[in-house]
Amino acid sequence: MNLIELKNISKSYSIKRSAFSRSKLLKAVDCVSFHIKEKETLGLVGESGCGKSTLGKLIVKLEKPTSGEILIYGKNIWTSKSTDLLNFKGVYQMIFQDPYNSLNPQKRIYDVLDEVLRLFSIPDPPARHAEILRLINIVGLKEEHLFRYPSQFSGGQRQRIGIARALAVNPKIIVADEPVSSLDVSIQAQIINLFSKIQRETGVSFLFISHDLAVVESICDRIMVMYLGKIVESGSAEKIVKNPSHPYTKALIEAIPVPDVNRKMQNIMKQNIPSPIDLPLGCNFNTRCPIAIDRCFKEEPNLEELKDTQEHFCACFIKK
Repeated sequence: MNLIELKNISKSYSIKRSAFSRSKLLKAVDCVSFHIKEKETLGLVGESGCGKSTLGKLIVKLEKPTSGEILIYGKNIWTSKSTDLLNFKGVYQMIFQDPYNSLNPQKRIYDVLDEVLRLFSIPDPPARHAEILRLINIVGLKEEHLFRYPSQFSGGQRQRIGIARALAVNPKIIVADEPVSSLDVSIQAQIINLFSKIQRETGVSFLFISHDLAVVESICDRIMVMYLGKIVESGSAEKIVKNPSHPYTKALIEAIPVPDVNRKMQNIMKQNIPSPIDLPLGCNFNTRCPIAIDRCFKEEPNLEELKDTQEHFCACFIKK
């Protein structure tokens, strides 16, 4: 069953480069459609500025879409009646990229979790205390940590606290926006393992946003690749990593560090990057694509299912 479904979602901003210039439209998210099933982890990968975080904020209602529909259990979260919207209370939560700024520095960890539980689900103080102990145990912290302030924790510990806060309302889906990008590699592995453990124990779904395809591969069931506001490829994690079709996906995979001194990479990731407010005609990737043909500069490819595959989609005229 689909927990959440996005239909032709777009988000645009009006941008002025100076006080005397005309406004231009920046399409942060451009007609994106996808779904997330119950108990599924969907990865969203792309470079900085491609619209990943904006898409995540749209799902948790931190941003309002310019057009399109966002459905949770078949109900539009922006147009449904207020009585129906009460059923969405606590359904979605977000874990933010920066564990240092996502916590109130003036509140102890106990107070951070207690406030969420009091507002959302548990009015009884003794019951809240028991639930706080349960949450802190799930994320691998101890009771003694509850009465410390955020400044007394490492980055990895703060991210664990952010995860506990998100779990406090028993959400159905958590949007994790670059949750390990600011952490050391060894700590990244611990947090990723924690996500997997939480999903096994609670059944929560994740939208896992990252610029690192290697990280996403290790935790996600499916992967979507995003470039300048559009999804250019999607499919199972195995298909995307082992048999990529879009040249941008291939470039992301080539950029993954491997211990091979003889390995050569096509250096296309830094070449001719277009401005998001002045996109090229045709395919957005044509200025960087090593296999672009004339059609790529005139027409925009649609996201279509590849032949002889199941649920592997690619937006490219030269599908391989």
